[in-house]
Amino acid sequence: MSALPARPRTITRAATGTGATLALATVALAATGSAGHAADYTVEDGDTLSSIARRAGTTVARIAAANAMADPSYVRAGQVLRLPDAATAAAPAMPVAPAAAPTYTVRSGDTVSAIASRHGTTVAAVVAANGLDARASIRVGQTLTVPGAGAPAAAPAAAPAATGGTYTVRSGDTVSAIASRHGTTVAAVVAANGLDARAFIRVGQTLTVPGAAAPAPAPAPAAAATGTYTVRSGDTVSAIAARHGTTVSAVVAANGLDARATVRVGQQLTVPGAAAAAVQLVGDTFAGRTYSSQVVGAANENKATLLASGVPSRADMQAKVAATARAMGVDAALAQAVAHQESGFDHTAVSPANAIGTMQVIPSSGEWASQLVGRPLNLLQPDDNVVAGVAILRSLVRTSPDLPTAIASYYQGAASVKRYGMFADTRRYVANVQTLMTRFG
Repeated sequence: MSALPARPRTITRAATGTGATLALATVALAATGSAGHAADYTVEDGDTLSSIARRAGTTVARIAAANAMADPSYVRAGQVLRLPDAATAAAPAMPVAPAAAPTYTVRSGDTVSAIASRHGTTVAAVVAANGLDARASIRVGQTLTVPGAGAPAAAPAAAPAATGGTYTVRSGDTVSAIASRHGTTVAAVVAANGLDARAFIRVGQTLTVPGAAAPAPAPAPAAAATGTYTVRSGDTVSAIAARHGTTVSAVVAANGLDARATVRVGQQLTVPGAAAAAVQLVGDTFAGRTYSSQVVGAANENKATLLASGVPSRADMQAKVAATARAMGVDAALAQAVAHQESGFDHTAVSPANAIGTMQVIPSSGEWASQLVGRPLNLLQPDDNVVAGVAILRSLVRTSPDLPTAIASYYQGAASVKRYGMFADTRRYVANVQTLMTRFG
């Protein structure tokens, strides 16, 4: 099993039975006012200002102005609102009620960008549908109208306006997260800003963020750019889309997924978009050994994820290795020498054997390391990767007859060293690590 980023919280969209509620509300609106005059409406559980405005044939801004509302994103059950010109559109509004967008109840930890990504729509569409403020502020328990992915698409003539805007990078941002929040792709952001292969960004950097329509050139090559992906444990459609430089809505449409974008382990997905047929980032051979397509495929997925997420510098990773070794009672010179030999402190490094990150830990060894430290470790996460490697080193040093055997076991595997002795490349590895220890000592 490949090591994947921590699984996002699973969201189950609430079923609210909006059809009956909308029909009753429309009748109520028609009964409380006369044509051309304002009407009163009592807010019901589950209402939003945007849904009330839509049913009444008016706008959020007009209702907010008529009621002197400081925060148009907030209404409460039982609140009485004045609805300007409500009855003029009450009767014609009845036929469109069944086409109302689905709703979602906000839970702890939710953001508008995450909600939009999971539902295959955009932040702008959710903000507009719910009359949210410029910060897209939401609160736990709030019911949001979530328009479908096709809703924000206007007339084709307006496509040039989707050239996007700018965004200033904040602490914790990644290119994939920024692309997801703005309804565009990693590939588009990388191209628009001339980023390197790691998609590296820094806090305070101003990025050009092209609109969702920008990455869609001629349709003919699109078919050739489509690839397949086999779902692994912990995967979500949003994570798969981000790693391949495409969008949630594109993956959903290409695979006929349901509204929740549900996928299952082992399911093979069609992944449209230019990055789906990306150049092979990791080969299949190392030290004369050729690895299976499944292992190499997992290695390429992990490499793509690390490149898209942005990682600490080599100097920062070296500092992490030294500090973690000291904290865990391991010779810091040994840990740094192993990390340098394995990856040169490059956390984007992934081998054909699917050895991941700075310490080049394969997923099965990562599971062992998780048991050693008593908590799950995510090998793609820089700190966890270092903890995993240092924990394995600590165990090997304690159980090996001497230091060279411990070093050899880290590279070749303890069982293999015990059974076959050190291979030729293992002996070279041990010699290199012991030489490097003098540099870091």
